[in-house]
Amino acid sequence: MDNAERHLGHNGMPVLVDFWAPWCGPCQMMAPTFALAAAAMPQVRFAKINTQTETTLGQRFSIRSIPTLALFVNGQEVQRQAGALDANGIQRWLMAGLRQAGR
Repeated sequence: MDNAERHLGHNGMPVLVDFWAPWCGPCQMMAPTFALAAAAMPQVRFAKINTQTETTLGQRFSIRSIPTLALFVNGQEVQRQAGALDANGIQRWLMAGLRQAGR
């Protein structure tokens, strides 16, 4: 089991992943708002995957543009959003995904 599987798998907590790269301007702009959303929502595990260094994971999850947010519940992707969001947008999008997943 690789590191991503351990974090995304059946750990009992929803996981929100930010797929990003250091050369991506919108990714850099969203980073502080992602951190703010993480601080406001301790019931969700927030993770970042650098698609430049983790190319296999980017391919495995079919990431076509960055930033891309993906919400995983019980190891299954339940929602995806391409493009940068502010902290409130991340929280609203995340809460909608959790409701959809019955959480």
